[in-house]
Amino acid sequence: MNALKRIVTFLFSRLFVVALMLLVQMALLIAVLTHYSQNAIYLYLGLNALSFFAVMGVVSNHENPAYKMTWIIAIMLFPLTGGVFYLLLGNKRIPHKMRNKIKNTSFVTREFHGENRLCETQLEPKNSQLAIQSRYIYNVSGFTAMGNTANHYYALGDDAFPHILEQLKKAEKFIFLEYFIIRPGRMWNTILGILQKKAADGVEVRVMYDDIGCINTLPPEYDQLLEKSGIKVRVFNPFRPRLTPLANYRDHRKILVVDGNVAFSGGYNLADEYINEFERFGHWKDTGFMLQGDGVWSFTFMFLQQWVSCGKTTELIDYDAYRPTLTVAEQDGLVQAFDDSPLDRFNVCETIYRNMLSRAQRYIYIATPYLILDSDMENTLCNAAQMGLDVRILTPSIPDKWYVHLLSRSYYNHLIQAGITIYEYSPGFMHGKMIVADDEIATVGTCNMDFRSFYLHYECGAVFYLSSMVGKVKADMEATFAVSHKVTLEEARKISLPMRVVRAFIKLFAPLM
Repeated sequence: MNALKRIVTFLFSRLFVVALMLLVQMALLIAVLTHYSQNAIYLYLGLNALSFFAVMGVVSNHENPAYKMTWIIAIMLFPLTGGVFYLLLGNKRIPHKMRNKIKNTSFVTREFHGENRLCETQLEPKNSQLAIQSRYIYNVSGFTAMGNTANHYYALGDDAFPHILEQLKKAEKFIFLEYFIIRPGRMWNTILGILQKKAADGVEVRVMYDDIGCINTLPPEYDQLLEKSGIKVRVFNPFRPRLTPLANYRDHRKILVVDGNVAFSGGYNLADEYINEFERFGHWKDTGFMLQGDGVWSFTFMFLQQWVSCGKTTELIDYDAYRPTLTVAEQDGLVQAFDDSPLDRFNVCETIYRNMLSRAQRYIYIATPYLILDSDMENTLCNAAQMGLDVRILTPSIPDKWYVHLLSRSYYNHLIQAGITIYEYSPGFMHGKMIVADDEIATVGTCNMDFRSFYLHYECGAVFYLSSMVGKVKADMEATFAVSHKVTLEEARKISLPMRVVRAFIKLFAPLM
């Protein structure tokens, strides 16, 4: 009975209806093009010519080679319709007005953050390699390395939740929340109760959530329901049942800011599985951090920029009114926020990860729930291990998406042969995204090691230099390795022929996952 109820609920859900409408559109388009091309030689030749020029365009653009290969194969397999579908779904050409807006984003960020002074005065004298990383982040995004910031690391979403509630209750001026997924339950309902009370007391409350991320968790027009409580709401990139590449670009960031003095970020969304209120895929391990002090400013600014960008009309923001007022006289290394947009030409997250791999001297530990690599990243990982570094990768044992987990495991054989140690989190699903290297640098954020995070999502996080946070991340990683399964080369190789075929087929479409 429960199974039948779930099936009926799914069939009437917004996700199913929208997916069905998209499939109908695709089917109709294919049927029309196929029918008329059979009866009109000029249309037939035109469609084939379009596919040819689409392939030429794919080859000449600056996208990831694996992404280009996927589309080339698709177009060549379906020459009549492949070119059309590439123009509708794969072409990432950005309108001129939007391109100028994106181009100016980093300049505006630099204007409000100033020069990357602490990189030159504190990082460069101690470690020139860390300074190179900091300069890269500053040059492409505008965010500076900051001191005078207290940091707290959370090895589980369960640990972060009480601190989130504590800080929300202290809010006096404003609360900003930006999340990929919001799901009603103990976590969100408790937070919502505080937000509604604070809004009634005159605190400025802004909530932003991704429409696709919440398509199966929130009812339609949920934003209007929140607005009745005095909460300002924006839905990022509302999903419409039409064929467009813009539907791929999602806001995967997780940001919570209170009064400009406290910021939370990391892997966890606002749903009960992230705090193990109920078991969904075994024990759910997620990680994050809280900042207090100067370092919060970058996350406040990051939120406000995204808020303005997804508004229907241009909103003038007095950014200076949201600056930190809390003084933290704490010299615990430096912290530098970063964000990543799919609409510019900078793959910030991927480059940060690659820089850490290329410049590590002794070890580098990586945690990611999804391991979907292009050839360059795979080679960078293998090269690091072959140069004698202790390279370890932590992935889930129980997946949330079977096909992604299948694809992740397809890389194990090559990676282990190169000397990389792979662990699967035995208690359940590992959703944290952390990298730590050489006791000097660590990053914690929202970016998975896959194509979708590197190329299609808005992401964010923070890099910690010569900070106690580095030791905290390392200690958590080592404790997690101890309760995880170390994958052997024999296990990685012991794959049946049918499974190899399935993996190879899925791998063709890895850049679209």
